[in-house]
Amino acid sequence: MGKGDTSETASATPAYRSVMEEYGYEVGKIIGHGSYGTVYEAYYTKQKVMVAVKIISKKKASEDYLNKFLPREIQVMKVLRHKYLINFYQAIETTSRVYIILELAQGGDVLEWIQRYGACAETLAGKWFSQMALGIAYLHSKGIVHRDLKLENLLLDKRENVKISDFGFAKMVPSSQPVHSSPSYRQMNSLSHLSQTYCGSFAYACPEILLGLPYNPFLSDTWSMGVILYTLVVARLPFDDTNLKKLLRETQKEVTFPANLTISQECKVQLLSACAHKVGASSAKPSLSPALEPDPPAATPIYQACHHPRCPQGPLDAQVPA
Repeated sequence: MGKGDTSETASATPAYRSVMEEYGYEVGKIIGHGSYGTVYEAYYTKQKVMVAVKIISKKKASEDYLNKFLPREIQVMKVLRHKYLINFYQAIETTSRVYIILELAQGGDVLEWIQRYGACAETLAGKWFSQMALGIAYLHSKGIVHRDLKLENLLLDKRENVKISDFGFAKMVPSSQPVHSSPSYRQMNSLSHLSQTYCGSFAYACPEILLGLPYNPFLSDTWSMGVILYTLVVARLPFDDTNLKKLLRETQKEVTFPANLTISQECKVQLLSACAHKVGASSAKPSLSPALEPDPPAATPIYQACHHPRCPQGPLDAQVPA
């Protein structure tokens, strides 16, 4: 993989900059922070393009992250190529850091957009939701689940198209079934492999995660998408996450809409469908939820979202590479 870092005190140039320069990257400003590292903007001199560099400190990162989640993240990103997912370019490892080179999304993230401008017009919310749905449908068609969908993980390119990012909790779900490319088939036939890693943010988590129950990771992703859709059009989360017990109670009720916002009936129906849930709908009790009935596959939330009239990109089958 890579060479060892020199001590940062031995030179006026930080060690990470020297390593990056050896590989042809000129590191620029900081554009993000994570638990174990920092994301920088950088210029790749060999191809004359701007990229993002995620620099992870091995000293700050936990053993579990370095040995389990980081290798899984890199493995997942290597097999993904879709216009609504952040592209992975290269990983470099030294004795003290891991450098992940990624596509640069120059428009910031959707959370920043909402904080700056407030609720989206339904046309823009429909565009972003459709792009997210197509990206996640592609992910699911590969047997991969994201497990950390939230507004800050939806980046925007310079044309304000969505780019799904941060695959730190993503994983490939093994299947005992024959391989099918249909994301709806993947969702329906994943009951043999329930997740027990409780990751992501509480505000976007399905009730099973909040209760510590095994859950269907595909349907957990679609729950998070419903929370995102609501937040796009209302500019606040549908459930109060300041108290876990209150949050759990609220996830079992029908979502409500602020009286001062004009939201079309069509959008409300879509939102109510996306955020409707019973405990067990993402777990091992399929009898509790019609969403887990194997027929028809077109009933899955991902399929419905991608074939919704608001979806500007056309049918899902035309978007997901073979």
